[in-house]
Amino acid sequence: MSRRRRDRSWPPAGAVAPLATPVTDNHTHLPVPGLPVEGPGAEAPLSAAELVSRAADAGVRSIITSACQTPAWEGSIGLARTLPGVRVALAVHPNEAVAHAGVREVGPDGLTPVREPYHDEPLDLALARLERLVRDSRDVVVAVGETGLDLFRTGACGAAVQRAAFRDHVALAKETGLPLQIHDRDAHAECVEVLEADGAPERTVFHCFSGGEGLARACADHGWYASVAGPVTYPANDALRAALAHVPDELLLVETDAPYLPPAPWRGRPNASYLMGETVRFLAEQRGLTEDETCVLLARNTEMVYGAESPQV
Repeated sequence: MSRRRRDRSWPPAGAVAPLATPVTDNHTHLPVPGLPVEGPGAEAPLSAAELVSRAADAGVRSIITSACQTPAWEGSIGLARTLPGVRVALAVHPNEAVAHAGVREVGPDGLTPVREPYHDEPLDLALARLERLVRDSRDVVVAVGETGLDLFRTGACGAAVQRAAFRDHVALAKETGLPLQIHDRDAHAECVEVLEADGAPERTVFHCFSGGEGLARACADHGWYASVAGPVTYPANDALRAALAHVPDELLLVETDAPYLPPAPWRGRPNASYLMGETVRFLAEQRGLTEDETCVLLARNTEMVYGAESPQV
């Protein structure tokens, strides 16, 4: 008996009913022209312009795209300067920091990180270039991120590199007055330790929040934001939903982390900002709020963190 092939195609435009009040996808990864498309949907990629258009039709009128690999920096800035409502977060991803540092070790995931030619740029030079680009592009760069720790994909040597790079990003965010978007995988306590030791930026966001009650309470105590993505809708994620109950409404944000982690109805298919209404509506139900109340809350929180959305062009 043949097994049915799982649908991996993009959900159609209009798959999710438009939100009544516009919201922001505060963390996604738009494809950059001229660079290879990776991840879900790569077989038949959609352009950034098409994704932004579909998002606007679905009530997601503003998008913050995270460029955390060095080849994507300039192109992402270019997207923000030409597409309506797009802004940028820039960083060296923690796993990218390990590659730029030349560390090659098998991580807990059992894999040795892939090293690309652009990783020949030493980490210190990449970080210096990042700082210059952030300072020179304040018209569209609204955050430093994603940075942080990923102990799922690296061993002890890589973890030390990640920690040092994370601290450099924390310092850059504080020096520039920008929010910090944190990537935290299997490293909840370690990320909190760095933030408490160095002093967190005034606006700190745990992107794609995946922590337990301890991290949720740390966010509530310190005024750090929890950005919620599609996994909150997955039936098995009771622990995540229980943890988020400890995060006050005023510290909630919403994101996709596209093209990964779509909300439950589309799990296994490429994710995009035009699907985020499913997550917003799920959060509304969890919080006992109406859809409109939730959208207004999320829009207000987003503006507190990142400022007003960029002008429509």
